[in-house]
Amino acid sequence: MKLKKFCVLICATMFINSTALSAENENSPSEVKADEIDYDMDTGKVIASGSVSMKHEEQAAPDSNKENVPSEVNADTVDYDMNTGVVTATGNVLLKYGTGKATGGRAMYNTNTKESYLVGNVIVVREDLRVTCNSLTNDGYGHMQADGNVDVVQKIAPNEKYPNGDTRTFKGEHVDYYPDDKKHVVIPTGGIFTSETDGTFTANYMEGWIDQQYFIGTGDVHIVSPPREVEAGGDRVDYYASQNGKAVLTGNAWAVQKNNTMRGNKLTVYLADNQNKDNPAAVNPSNKTPLPHEVLHDSPFEN
Repeated sequence: MKLKKFCVLICATMFINSTALSAENENSPSEVKADEIDYDMDTGKVIASGSVSMKHEEQAAPDSNKENVPSEVNADTVDYDMNTGVVTATGNVLLKYGTGKATGGRAMYNTNTKESYLVGNVIVVREDLRVTCNSLTNDGYGHMQADGNVDVVQKIAPNEKYPNGDTRTFKGEHVDYYPDDKKHVVIPTGGIFTSETDGTFTANYMEGWIDQQYFIGTGDVHIVSPPREVEAGGDRVDYYASQNGKAVLTGNAWAVQKNNTMRGNKLTVYLADNQNKDNPAAVNPSNKTPLPHEVLHDSPFEN
């Protein structure tokens, strides 16, 4: 039984890193609990079943000034093939690393390549982001791919630009995510970006850096901002969420607010302007002379 537990501890140590939320340290302490643990010495396979709980504490380097990080895997069953390095967790899978959590119906991990796969009503919570999708893949090099009904939600705490905070949502059928690159998000097949405060924009291709609050949309860009009563579009939009929801539309750009309509090669719209929204406002392309009603202090459009 000691040999069985020893082998499963190895499995636990490696599998916990499969959440794509951790680093490695073979000497870190681990423990596993399950109703039953089996180890086949001939095939090199380990099976833990029945309320499996594997805990591991990643030991930080003594000179790193970082705290040790706890990790945990919970599932109905966990299988580990020592020959291939493939670990499979099935049934009510819950993966934890620090404050990050991921759940799904089934998870697989290759201890050699660090590739991982989570499928079945996947939910991932990490820092201020919550991701739901049908499946999630990690290539082991900081590139995560979410597929099927992908919904990424970010909660923004109240700040100077957003006194009441904001909720931002990215939706698409496929989303590429690079958490170590300023939380870089790519929606290559098009999707929807929604700001509870600023409004919604859609495009055929979308990309953004969440840490910088900077987002790009290209191809059939369409913006709708109910708070500002603005609808706009163009070939491309550069959206700066931290700059009063600044949206720069280029290429066949157009915008409509109330009875005001304007077209041009470039239009700049401030969707989150905190000034008095009851005053009239109009549009102004960068290559046009402002009209009298376009220089009002409350205009969401850049003169």
